[in-house]
Amino acid sequence: MYSVALGAAAGGGFPQWNSNARACNRARAGDPSAKPRSQASVAVSSDGERWFLLNASPDLRDQIARSPKLHPRAGVRSSPIAGVILTGAEVDSIAGLLTLRERHPFTIYATRAVHELLSANPIFEVLNRDLVIRQTVPLDTAIELERGLTFSLYAVPGKVPLFLERVGGALSIQTGEMTVAAVVSDGRSTLHFIPSCAAMTAALAARLRNADLVYFDGTLWSDDEMIAAGLGDKSGHRMGHMSLTGPDGTIAAFKELGVRRKVLIHLNNSNPVLLDDSGERAQVLSAGWEVAYDGMEIVL
Repeated sequence: MYSVALGAAAGGGFPQWNSNARACNRARAGDPSAKPRSQASVAVSSDGERWFLLNASPDLRDQIARSPKLHPRAGVRSSPIAGVILTGAEVDSIAGLLTLRERHPFTIYATRAVHELLSANPIFEVLNRDLVIRQTVPLDTAIELERGLTFSLYAVPGKVPLFLERVGGALSIQTGEMTVAAVVSDGRSTLHFIPSCAAMTAALAARLRNADLVYFDGTLWSDDEMIAAGLGDKSGHRMGHMSLTGPDGTIAAFKELGVRRKVLIHLNNSNPVLLDDSGERAQVLSAGWEVAYDGMEIVL
């Protein structure tokens, strides 16, 4: 099984367009230790010919342009992109669908809750339903993408998309159809894609134990990161993300899971792990983690 990280950053990318932070300015200046990253998405394939996207980033057009594996190959118009698997309905997961509106047949795979949000917004009707199939995927149900390649969706702790939050309303972390993980298998190896996760549960730990490859939520280094930097008033937990550090953080949660390859993805521009020369990067590397970057390829 082949996977390519088309983008590795959280919403806004790195550098974020309106950020004057030191790390973002290092990236703008071309500092080789502060590599720019577009918004998170991964492409998977069993044969390197037909590809399935895990989320559709707002940066998808440029990601395709930078990825020869996703370029047209035959006829006047074509694409090796056969489908898009959605793990939620946040803007940075679905906005790229609008890039795929040019009358190309493919399938959108998502939970009922996510499909209902897409259907409620008429802008997504630019995806001609005669060509673009919208397939509802029940949780914990194996779906065949093509011969030898299957996937399923399972719930992880998370929250509703930001655009559905009520101003001043209480927020509860939920486990249901709105925030899910995707696990892809070719019968020999398994890949888990979890760009958003608010907590490690016993059930999630059991699913991930001894997995071949996990792309996992690396949004924030610490729970109060955004607050301490003066970037907002929300903690990581309030945003629906585990933090890397702390007794309940990602590094501690994965320590005994035996995952073969652990890759951080969906990295916020404030996270010092983005910088190759940071002490925080050294810490995650010593804990056995890799940090995703645009174009990162992994073959299982």
